[in-house]
Order: sequence, then structure tokens, then C-alpha cells
Amino acid sequence: MPSPRIYIYIDGANLHRAAVELGYHIDYKKFRGWLRQKYNPQQVYLFIGLVPSKTKLYEYLQRCGFVLVFKQTLSVDGEIKGNCDAELVLRTTAHFYEKEYDQCILLSGDGDFGCLVEFLAEKKAMHSILAPNKKKCSFLLRNKNTELVFLNDVYHKFSDRAA
Repeated sequence: MPSPRIYIYIDGANLHRAAVELGYHIDYKKFRGWLRQKYNPQQVYLFIGLVPSKTKLYEYLQRCGFVLVFKQTLSVDGEIKGNCDAELVLRTTAHFYEKEYDQCILLSGDGDFGCLVEFLAEKKAMHSILAPNKKKCSFLLRNKNTELVFLNDVYHKFSDRAA
């Protein structure tokens, strides 16, 4: 029997914020390698706010093997806002209905994705949730009867301690 086609969907802001709060700087090339080794995904989507000055970062992420999905951003009181939740839900659901994957992995600790996890678990298409920060993972994800992996214990495999 062939291995399942796995797609990974990453809430980029959630991952970045958690790593920074835990004192890590992610090496995205190593991170993509870790995902490949651990899960062998066919695609890894990274949902991220579009900031024109970050073009070099986006090119680097694409060279590392991430498929970037951008959300237009706004600057509100000097803080950049670009919530990608709706785009992540829509893309994941569209790919499910288009039968692009057999199983998917969600990387986020955001409880707003609880309904997506529930839907995909009911359809037997939810592989697991990778939560970037154990202490901040929403109860709305913890109670979904889906494998939940906390990245706290593995950041050292693909990150450096922030100075």
C-alpha cells in the first residue's frame, strides 16, 4: 500500500511568534528538512503576511521548499496586521475536496482552527496538529481527539537560541 499523500499547512505568524517567545530563531532550511524527514509531505504551505520589504525572506523560504500563501497586510499603529486564518482554512478545505491529499497536518496553536480540525478528523483526513507552544495551545485544539505534537521539545533540531 502506498504511503498517504500528506500536505502541511503552517500558520506562519503563530509559528514565528511562538519561537520568538520561547527564545528560538528558526532555521527554515533545517525546519523544512525536519518536516521532510519526519512526515515526508508532498507539499508544505506557509501562510504569511505580505510585507514588500521582506522579498528576500520570501525568496529564501521558497528555496527552502515552502509554498508561500500571502495575505495582504495593513499597518495599524505601527504594527503589521495580516491574519491568514481564512486563507488557510479555505486552501486546506479546497485541497481536501479536490482530493489533493490523503492526510493533512496543521501547524498552529490557534483555537480558531478547531472547526477545521473537527471537519477533517470527521472525514479521516486529519493526520495531526503541530502546536508551536505547549503553554499557548488553545483548548479548542487540545480537545479534538487528534494527535497533538508540541514543538517545544524539538525546536533545538531546527533552531538556534536567540541572542
